[in-house]
Amino acid sequence: MEELSNKTVIGFIGTGVMGKSMASHIQKAGFPLVLFNRTKEKAKELIHNGAKWADTPKEVAEASDIVITIVGYPSDVEDLYLGESGILHHLKPNSLAIDMTTSSPELAEKISKSAMDKGIYTLDAPVSGGDIGAKEARLSIMVGGDEKAYRSAKPLLDLLGSNVVYQGKAGAGQHTKMCNQITIASNMVGVSEALLYAKNSGLNPQQVLKSITSGAAGSWSLSNLVPRMIDEDYAPGFYVKHFIKDLKIALDSAKDMGLRTPGLELALSLYEELALNGGENSGTQALITLLEESTD
Repeated sequence: MEELSNKTVIGFIGTGVMGKSMASHIQKAGFPLVLFNRTKEKAKELIHNGAKWADTPKEVAEASDIVITIVGYPSDVEDLYLGESGILHHLKPNSLAIDMTTSSPELAEKISKSAMDKGIYTLDAPVSGGDIGAKEARLSIMVGGDEKAYRSAKPLLDLLGSNVVYQGKAGAGQHTKMCNQITIASNMVGVSEALLYAKNSGLNPQQVLKSITSGAAGSWSLSNLVPRMIDEDYAPGFYVKHFIKDLKIALDSAKDMGLRTPGLELALSLYEELALNGGENSGTQALITLLEESTD
């Protein structure tokens, strides 16, 4: 694939909570940008700032040298890449597609094989850091796929994240993201329980946070999501419904490897209960509301 230049056309599919900010960083860096999103309104600001709108993913693929995708579910990814109108059928040979959706490692391998047969490079590059990380270009980006393609694409990925790490062959990025989600899953249960304990013991949660964020209990969720929980702000930086999707992928992969993951199973069951109670479109920090109801 060709080296990046200011003439490299970047296609971007998926301008949701995180994708909109990510596409904006690419636009501000001066790359020509072609967009598609299911809801055009969510791309309105990017279009106003000079991005070209495409009516279909096919049009994005045909117009672009590199296409970045960040959509909802593995089924969306599979249809977007491998469906009858999938972008692999319309990308030019020697071009690159980077899927930044959290998806199935097995699907990433399948997409990579199909792309190689067509002379196209692919990377699976899921991210962590939520809406804040996307806005501030401080995402952690976990990359799997062809190492040569990774090296060529790294300057572009550096526009989106502060921690871009190559993990290995196709699927390795997605496997790394599963490690990330497994870690977060049990941690979110812990920070929710800790905050409820602080409230019910008569402590000032803000003061407690000052003490424990810099100690052994420190975590990204504790520093970034607990302040929202204290303010009862459950707006999605990352949707509960998407977290459930991730945890199911992680659990299926863990079972395939013969692993016991009781913490993951507990977190998944709690988030599924939260979704059934109407919280599927809330942020992951809304888990505390479920535990509060149980306490009452």
